Amino acid sequence: MPGRLLRGLRQRWRRYKYRFVPWIALNLNHNPRTLRYVPEESKDKVISDEDVLGTLLKVFQALFLNDFNKQSDILTVLPETVKSKYQDLLAVQHQRVNLLENRHQQRNIFKPEEILYKTLGFSVARATSSLISAGRGVFVTKGLVPKGAVVSMYPGTVYQKYEPIFFQSIGNPFIFRCLDGVLIDGNDKGISKVVYRSCNGRDRLGPLSMSDSTWLTSEIHNPLAVGQYVNNCSNNRAANVCYQEFDVPTVFPIELKQYIPNISYSCEKQSPLRCVVLVALRDIKQGEELFSNYFTIVS
Repeated sequence: MPGRLLRGLRQRWRRYKYRFVPWIALNLNHNPRTLRYVPEESKDKVISDEDVLGTLLKVFQALFLNDFNKQSDILTVLPETVKSKYQDLLAVQHQRVNLLENRHQQRNIFKPEEILYKTLGFSVARATSSLISAGRGVFVTKGLVPKGAVVSMYPGTVYQKYEPIFFQSIGNPFIFRCLDGVLIDGNDKGISKVVYRSCNGRDRLGPLSMSDSTWLTSEIHNPLAVGQYVNNCSNNRAANVCYQEFDVPTVFPIELKQYIPNISYSCEKQSPLRCVVLVALRDIKQGEELFSNYFTIVS
């Protein structure tokens, strides 16, 4: 019995250590390729914020149009100019496809990952990692990810550095620390899941949801919201993506916020909502697993 317990603990540690920050930090000298050097915090951008925003709007708008038949409650509270914009876009979209595809689209049976592929030319999904005992990872399941593309998002509750996260952090390998100390809890289980759902319900405005909570389930509405499962690179597996922080602008369309997989822990809006996206460092082919740099060294 003790031997079985120890084997179980050892197996859990092998999976956990790839996301355990102190363990990774202590092994930096053995894994120099896990570091990423930037000249200063303000230059930790592989692509511009405008490019990140453009990609997110493009994907979210495509998801919104695909779900158009389910958006009736939201449409009733939007200005006429916004409603007519989406109706015009939907009409143009229908004109670009043949009769069979048109019927397929009207039935609204495109899956989110199919929308991602149609919009950006690739799709990603979680699967068993190619790293031994690393648990799940994220793979390119279809298409080609070009260098500089936003390939996924890091979902979760956003904590300012002065907000309480002790109990959520216990045994939690999914807490991401931003350069300014802001934390994102991307755990989709336990107390972290409860906290996110609570904040999601708190911020809801009638039919308008201010964030996406489907990443907590097996039916993800935003196919980019899998970034918390991207494993760290190693000497044998070089990083092909890196993290980039992005603050959601106040002018972000309210009807598209339902696809943002992040929410603030505090209801006091003192700063823009922090998101973290993963950007491709090179072209990534179908079937490849994504590997990231967990540590950024500011020189």
